[in-house]
Amino acid sequence: MKIALIAPPYPLEEAPSPPLGISYVAAACEKAGAQVRIFDYIVRQYSPEKLEAEIKDFDPDVVGTTSVTMNYKKAAEILCLAKKIKPSLITLFGGPHVSFDIENTLTNYPGTDIVVIGEAEQTLAELIPVLCLRDQWKTINGIAFRENGEIIRTHERPLMENLDYLPLPARHLLPMSRYQALGFPVSIITSRGCPNKCIFCLGRKMVGFKVRYRTTQSVVDEIENILAYGIDIINIADDLFTADKTRVREFCGELKKRGLRFQWSAFARVNTVDLDTLKVMKDAGCHAVSFGIESGNTEMLKRVRKGITLDQARDAATACKEAGIIAHASFLAGLPGESIETLKDSDRFSKELDILYGYHFLAPFPGTTVREHAQDYDIEILSDDWDLYDADHVIVRTSHLEPQEIKDFVEKATSKVKTDWDDLDRRFKENKTNETEYLQIAGYYRMLMIYKVLSEDLIEKNAIQTGDFDQALTSLSRIIADQSHLEMDFTRHQIKDLIQKTYIRFEDKQGKIRFFWSHNNKSSEFSSQKKSGSLN
Repeated sequence: MKIALIAPPYPLEEAPSPPLGISYVAAACEKAGAQVRIFDYIVRQYSPEKLEAEIKDFDPDVVGTTSVTMNYKKAAEILCLAKKIKPSLITLFGGPHVSFDIENTLTNYPGTDIVVIGEAEQTLAELIPVLCLRDQWKTINGIAFRENGEIIRTHERPLMENLDYLPLPARHLLPMSRYQALGFPVSIITSRGCPNKCIFCLGRKMVGFKVRYRTTQSVVDEIENILAYGIDIINIADDLFTADKTRVREFCGELKKRGLRFQWSAFARVNTVDLDTLKVMKDAGCHAVSFGIESGNTEMLKRVRKGITLDQARDAATACKEAGIIAHASFLAGLPGESIETLKDSDRFSKELDILYGYHFLAPFPGTTVREHAQDYDIEILSDDWDLYDADHVIVRTSHLEPQEIKDFVEKATSKVKTDWDDLDRRFKENKTNETEYLQIAGYYRMLMIYKVLSEDLIEKNAIQTGDFDQALTSLSRIIADQSHLEMDFTRHQIKDLIQKTYIRFEDKQGKIRFFWSHNNKSSEFSSQKKSGSLN
């Protein structure tokens, strides 16, 4: 059986790492004996024509996709188009949005045959052997489908207890060199589950309240596999990495035992860290920890069942500074009952902590308590346009605040950051930055260039250039500089760097140079760069 899995478009500005969910699904499909291919439209431009060409080339029996809320509509659209291109396809849709929006998905997107609910790996192991036997679908727990005009939902599937059952994510099926060019951390999980009850979060409902752990051996084996790509920045994407401090120390000890040195970050809660644990993490390579603090108002924290105190946040920020770890705090604006006073409390508290911080707007996702019981809270949800559920749009009001007031407050609260950045940008263009400032803003413009190159397939569209290598590189760089509105010398330097790192390769074809992305850039695969088509 051939299975094509689609990674639907996702804003590059949201700093995507190689998609972990679809990689786990791909690995589960391979383990079930399927031939699998991932159509990645995150770091490649999507078009209906490209989808049709790739379906015709691979000729799959099954097409599946996953999404979060913000790219749900696009994922559904692509899945339905795949069904039109090849009507005999069986189509699968999974992920956190569809798991809590089953009826809408199967009713409004008839190209979807089966919704896979919640954790997909064990479900797919049982489903794939009977996919062509429709009368057997009812025997598979954890799915939903249409039958005779009705929506059938099978029994709920228990969460898997042994996470070491999971095969390693199938990153070998992803265009890893493109993600490496972006430079964002690669995400892993060491556990699933969240014991907390925040009313705006899906974690507990999606992966359960009981934290289930992978063995440290399995996690560090995966890290070694990631490092083999030449990647040296990893993010631990657990809902709560620091839930068990003994296990954190065990993990850090295994990294040191194997001599693995790389930078890594993690998500934590302010009530689960202490100075000694953070020092152990720092010694093992942890450089940053992110905390969801959400509000600087005590009553607000109680209302949203955050389960933390402001003093715990203060202690966590202080401990990170002492340990030499960068701390980042996330605040939510537009929570139930939000008022100018509660927002001012968040503004004061964010500045008091004296750490990096940022604001997002509340997005009441399907399945969250705040959405399912909105009538019990001081909140009105103004839109079900899922495209707006990116935490960058205000889609709620409270009895105290209109959407524009919430937006205006956040813009004012973060105005100094923007002013400082604009000043840095001006000095950069006037060649008046110091070395650290130059690297900071040059990195930003490099990122904008790579966004453009990836999202518009600029390497593929301009792959063939005439002349020797230097002439071809100059021609390609000029095209990209014009498209990105960047200086030519800067662009040429960045493209050459991507080639030196073997993310982009080239070959001489009868006096013409062809540039192309490496597909799977494991460092051991490229022993002779010149022969394989890259640059010394």
